[in-house]
Amino acid sequence: MNPLVSVIVPNYNYARTLGLCLEALERQTYRNIEVIVVDDRSTDDSVEIARRHGARVVVTDTNIGAPAARNVGVEHARGEVLFFLDSDLALADDVVEHAVRLLTADPGLGVVCGTYDPEPLIPDSRVERYRSLQLHYWISGDEGDITTIYSALFAMRAEVFREIGPLNPALRHSENAEYGHRVTTRGYRIVLDNRIRGRHDHDDRLKVVLSKFFHRARLHIPLYLRRPDFNGGPANSSRGWGSLAALFAVLAAPLPALLGPAWAAVPLALLVASIASDLGMYRFVRRYAGLRFTLYFTAVHFLVNVTVAVAVFAGAAQCLVSSRFRRTYDLPAEV
Repeated sequence: MNPLVSVIVPNYNYARTLGLCLEALERQTYRNIEVIVVDDRSTDDSVEIARRHGARVVVTDTNIGAPAARNVGVEHARGEVLFFLDSDLALADDVVEHAVRLLTADPGLGVVCGTYDPEPLIPDSRVERYRSLQLHYWISGDEGDITTIYSALFAMRAEVFREIGPLNPALRHSENAEYGHRVTTRGYRIVLDNRIRGRHDHDDRLKVVLSKFFHRARLHIPLYLRRPDFNGGPANSSRGWGSLAALFAVLAAPLPALLGPAWAAVPLALLVASIASDLGMYRFVRRYAGLRFTLYFTAVHFLVNVTVAVAVFAGAAQCLVSSRFRRTYDLPAEV
């Protein structure tokens, strides 16, 4: 018998994409699904859209954030499998079927995560195309066993969720890392499978993209110090060195003016080292989007690398001076 899957969709003011998200769920090849939209006090017409698509709608009393909204969805779920899906993501038609097959075949599999397609759900800008290709390459390249979860798109058995406990509502930017830490320390595996995929409506403004990179990298530092084997994305050691090389390239930029033209070799070498740290990504973008866009992509990613390096130093400094920050991933009593 096919288990009931409860698809839990946290939403806040994503009327623009919610309909596309729910339409994709209606096309799923796996039919035994209930859809629960947890609306986090939206001020647009999200609730009307969700009800029009036949979803069960739960409206929170106040704006509580995505992690807490996912927990609320679980409280209303009847399924044996919980599928968490952000409202700005439209799944490929066979995704739920793949997730159920993986989870029912392996009792040791705690969570199965997915990836993003290289094309965004609603293309708006070159920045969004950068983000779509960058995330697709980073996430898809981690296929296999990982130690984090990708909270926009993951599934687990309800019994495992009850054992691990709810997501930490205090961690609006890094709940994925903390939850992955909890799942793996309980002895369960987390697997990224590229068949679990969908189109995502990524951020389309550079300021927002850089801000998210900074805050997420900074907030992950206490966990990196506690969990050296944490993997994925910028936690990749090569990419970490690439971020440091980019920052030092900026810091070394004045050297030619101060010490002579020969010193231009220093920032140039650091720039080359930064690009070489993730050379496969640039080659992928060149094949997929052409040389002209690759040059734009490289410039944006250089800014991202500098931002991440600054965030790492900021997070390390905060760990030194703040015991509260060091305890970011200690669970509060209510979790």
